[in-house]
Amino acid sequence: MVVRERFESELKQLKDMVIELGELSKKSLEDSFSALENQDLEKALEVIEDDNKADLLENEINEQAILLIAKQQPVAIDLRRIISAIKISSDIERMADFGVNVAKSTIRIGTQPFITPITHLKEMQIITLEMIDLSLKAFETEDVLLARKIAEMDDKVDDLYGESIRDLLQLTSTNLQQVTQLSFIARYLERTADHATNIAESIYYLVRGRQLDLNE
Repeated sequence: MVVRERFESELKQLKDMVIELGELSKKSLEDSFSALENQDLEKALEVIEDDNKADLLENEINEQAILLIAKQQPVAIDLRRIISAIKISSDIERMADFGVNVAKSTIRIGTQPFITPITHLKEMQIITLEMIDLSLKAFETEDVLLARKIAEMDDKVDDLYGESIRDLLQLTSTNLQQVTQLSFIARYLERTADHATNIAESIYYLVRGRQLDLNE
């Protein structure tokens, strides 16, 4: 019983680390987009400089997961929990990278006035942040219904991405450099939503023990 309790404690610690990584990723996206909206180049630089925190934490998660497998030789649901933690942490770290990419694009745009309102980008960011929140909650509670809701939200992000690109393509003769960077930002947000959907798929695998493609 003592061995089992220790294992469950270490498994919870692993889950807590994944959720902490998720919060770092969410903050990266929040701060980078705030820097974009306010054209705050100093804040954008801070996002870039803070990225190593997510990288280090992902490495810790992987090491902890491997140690758990080696020491405890878990089976069935416990093994899926560990494997899912590894996969989910990888998706979360990529989302943090996209936050950094938004910050880099913000710096490249600089303080020049926006050639078009960034309304669609803001809508994408709001939905994407909600998807991150839901994916972390679904992971914590092992809730497949929440996981399916995330996939539905991804469709809305895809629609907004299409609208954003169509609008920006009409402005290429105005300021090609800014159009390019705003297009990149739209892509980073769309990819972030895809990674949140990947997390939902991992949660489905964790709970049901089989794969489900929610990006169809």
